[in-house]
Order: sequence, then structure tokens, then C-alpha cells
Amino acid sequence: MKRPNIIFIVADDLGFADLGCYGGREAAFGPVSPVLDRLAARGLRLTEGYANSPVCSPTRFAMITGRYQYRLRGGADEPISAKSKGSTTLGLPPEHPTLPSLLREAGYRTALIGKWHLGYPPVFGPIKSGYEEFFGPMSGGVDYFTHCSNNGTHDLYFGEAEHSEEGYLTDLLSRRAVDYVERMAPGAREGTPFFLSLHYTAPHWPWETRDDGHVSEQVKSHLFHLDGGNIDTYRRMIHHMDEGIGWLVKSLEEQGLLDDTLIVFTSDNGGERFSDNWPLVGGKMDLTEGGIRVPWIAHWPAMIRAGSVSTQHCLTMDWSVTMLALAGAQPAPGYAWDGVSLAPVLRDASATFDRPLFWRMNHRGQRAMRDGRWKYLRVDGHDYLFDISSDARERANLGKREPERLERMRQAWEAWEATMPPIPEDATVSLGYSKADMPQR
Repeated sequence: MKRPNIIFIVADDLGFADLGCYGGREAAFGPVSPVLDRLAARGLRLTEGYANSPVCSPTRFAMITGRYQYRLRGGADEPISAKSKGSTTLGLPPEHPTLPSLLREAGYRTALIGKWHLGYPPVFGPIKSGYEEFFGPMSGGVDYFTHCSNNGTHDLYFGEAEHSEEGYLTDLLSRRAVDYVERMAPGAREGTPFFLSLHYTAPHWPWETRDDGHVSEQVKSHLFHLDGGNIDTYRRMIHHMDEGIGWLVKSLEEQGLLDDTLIVFTSDNGGERFSDNWPLVGGKMDLTEGGIRVPWIAHWPAMIRAGSVSTQHCLTMDWSVTMLALAGAQPAPGYAWDGVSLAPVLRDASATFDRPLFWRMNHRGQRAMRDGRWKYLRVDGHDYLFDISSDARERANLGKREPERLERMRQAWEAWEATMPPIPEDATVSLGYSKADMPQR
């Protein structure tokens, strides 16, 4: 089969049930995500897919390497903050093989449009790690209008140079993505496929829709925007992103590329304060289901049957390895992938396979393992056992009823953890707010 063009779309802090196709409720203005809902209806939707971490930059380390984020020093910070600017250690080493670098070696054109969050120039950056083109912010969050990060510095780049451009960031990213497809289309039709990472900052704080330019002045010294936002604004931010994805899909159709393009959509972690994670508990920074179970949508008419739904368990890095496998790429010597290819599931949604999943967090000493229907979880020194197939909300702790199973899973997690580097003593946890700012969810 012809190698597909690949577009990897990543939302930022999107909740499991924020999209209509995952049970999300309509907003006052109507459906929140009609474009993504259509892609899911015409493609594949996973109901039990996960992010590599409940916080942004660790997931992005796994996503770009196809390996557990714990293998790299930068992946230990939860997350990398703007205070790390100038660091020579907190970032993705340029010599490390990546999803874009390996695809590029396999003959793909490559671009990142959107959020990087894997270390700051001059030591780190997308162009140093396999992307031919880059447009977007380097940090974890920026204002949608001024494009300034939380420390007040301007953070919008074109290639490796700072770049000034007026406009609402979500729309700027969407239009750049359309432009990229239009420029790559002639080559793609002639047999040179492209890989586009479209990594939105939406619906991450600050809480700004297209009509909220005046909010920039209010939040310029504290982008966490703890005194603003609401569900209506949040849903509108998702809708703006969804509209932009619609522009991209329309461009693919006009260029005759839609059937031969794999579009994958997900979120880097679970939702934040205004998100809908129902029926899951927790959110960003938590290893309960609400922090790590995320939407996964795949659309590729040449391969994926419309209306497919799968219960396959997976992590972010599995999708990266899937893309590499479909491109015919191989892991670089010394950098074996931890991810596994999901290509069989794309061909047949019922072709599920066993996939044990592991997580750890410095924050609150969390650890988790998902194996089949069972999940082992530790938070604040307390161990839990849940049957996720009947209790996705993680309320019925079966640890005392099945102590032997709990012990087996604890030992399995500890055996896996022994294969990973330890958490560095200087690794940081950045929460941004506490119970003093809002009640615990």
C-alpha cells in the first residue's frame, strides 16, 4: 500500500469528554466539535487510549522519540517551565533520533506548526530535531494574542528566529497548516509524502476566544488566568480549533490528498479546570483516568473502515511508532522503541492485543499500571486496585478483596521501574495553582 501523508494533531489539556464524539454536551452555540466528530464517524475512535503522562512536556518527549519519557532528563520535569530558558540539560538532545528525523530519513518532508515545549534555543529546538520547518511557540503556554509566555517574553518563532505576526494563535496555526499542505501537495501527488505535526495550544489557558483580545492585558503577568474563564469560553476555544481542522481537511480534499493521508488527533494529557472528563476522575497532573485517558481519532480512508471503534489500550508513543512503521522506518541503533505499532488496529478495529501500560510521577509519588481490565495505582503512598472495565471512575478499591493480584501488579510495576533511570533529585514539579486558588476537583 502507498505510504500515507501523516498529520499528527495534538490538542493541549483537552478533556476526555470535551468532544461530541466522546459524549460531550453541546454548547450554547451548538456542537463543539463537528469536524472532529465527522472524522471519528468516518474513521476510527479509540475508547481506552492514553497519554504517556498527565502533563504536557513529558508526553511530548515520548511522542517525539517513541520511547518512555523517563529515559531523558528533560522528561523528568513536570513540566519544563519558562524558568529553564538557557538550560543545556532540560530539552530534547539534538542527537537523539526522533519521529520527524526518522521520517525525514525515510523520504518524508517534515514540519511542526504549533507548540514545541521540549527545551529552548540555542541548545534545543524543532529544526535541530528533525523538522525542516517550524512555526509556533517554544514554551508550554502563551497568550493567544501577544504570543508572550508566562515570564512575559515574546515566544513565537519561524524556523529558529523570533517572529512577530498579529492574530489569534489558534487561527494562525490552522492557516499555516493549510499553507503547508498546499505547498507540499504537488510533491505528495508525485510520491514524496509529508509529515505535519500540528500541535495546538488550545484549549490551554489563558482563557481567550477570538473575541477576547482585551484579556491579554489582564493576564500578561500571570497566564494561569486564575480569576477568569468559564465553560462557555473554554468550549468556544475548542470550537475555534475544530474550525481550523476543518480548513485543513477541506484543503486535503481540494488537493486530492484526503484518502491517502493519515490524520491522527489526540490530547497531550487529560483536561484542566473547565474540561469535561466524565465519567473519569481527576485531570491534568493525576494518574487517575481523568489525567491520562484521552481522545484518539484516526482517519485514513485508504486503510481505516468508517465507523470503527476500538478498545485497544495504547500510549502516545505507540502512535509515533505506528507512523514510523507505516513509513517503513526503522529504529536507530541504540535507541530501541518502547512504543508498539497499532497498524493492525487501523486495518481491523477488532484486532486488539495485550498492551501493559506503565506510568510514574514525581508529583504526589504517583505510579500506575494498566494491564487488561485491571489498574494498579499509587497516590500519596496509598495503593489501589481497580477493575477499569466496570469501574472507570475508580471508586471501588478491590485491593483488600484481591490482595494477591494487587501484589503481583505492584511487583510488575516495580520490575518495569527498575528498567528506567531514577527520578533526578533536582527534577521539578510546577503546579501553577493550589487549593488556595480553587477547591480541589
